[in-house]
Amino acid sequence: MQHSDAKRVAIVTGASSGIGEATARRFVREGFAVVGNARNGRKLKELEQELGTAFCAVEGDASDLRTVESLFSEAKRRFGREADLVVANAGRGLGGSVSEADLSRFEEILKLNVMGVLALMQEASKRMVEMQKSGFPAKPADIVAIGSVVGRHISPFSAVYGSTKFAVHALTEGLRREIGPKGVRVTLVEPGIVLSGFQDGAGYGEAQVKRFEENFGPLALPEDIANAIFFVVSQPSHVHVSDILIRPTRQDYP
Repeated sequence: MQHSDAKRVAIVTGASSGIGEATARRFVREGFAVVGNARNGRKLKELEQELGTAFCAVEGDASDLRTVESLFSEAKRRFGREADLVVANAGRGLGGSVSEADLSRFEEILKLNVMGVLALMQEASKRMVEMQKSGFPAKPADIVAIGSVVGRHISPFSAVYGSTKFAVHALTEGLRREIGPKGVRVTLVEPGIVLSGFQDGAGYGEAQVKRFEENFGPLALPEDIANAIFFVVSQPSHVHVSDILIRPTRQDYP
């Protein structure tokens, strides 16, 4: 089944868990066709079985240029047209202050959180600018990057990770200025603390997560962020929500 009648054709990286999975699920529920990417091939296959032909899995590292290219080619092959919506969500955290962060892990995180996002943005912008020469304003085209509240406000417990999200903030705003006038919306979504598998990947201990819950809970869930992403991309094509920051109500800082 080609799903050529899908409302939108979306690419979502980091789709095997957390915000990415919740976003893919929301998109499919709304009638979108989705190409979901992650390194966890087993979970992607499970999602294919559960979500049906509207979901297409592409296993691979989101910072690998070959993987990025395959996301777009697979969208066109599977769903019959170019992707008009990209969510650059894949990323990893790194706990610790500037003086204490584990530098042996930083290169990997920098590659995924910054280089991977940049590669996806470049490929998406090239295709979407061409698409919108004839598509705008009849149809929207969206690039959504997942940043973080710590990419706007320095956090002492994750300043090194935050530096990668500061970079994503800069890239998103730079790209918005480049291609917004050409009919492509570029949006930064900055979550606060979201209760997901992110904390384990960032090396946060159980005690620290418990402190988050005690100090800021109830914490946001991946579905809450997916709802915000859907709100952004469901606006009329001439309306652009360029930046949205989402915190749990009790999270006063960062």
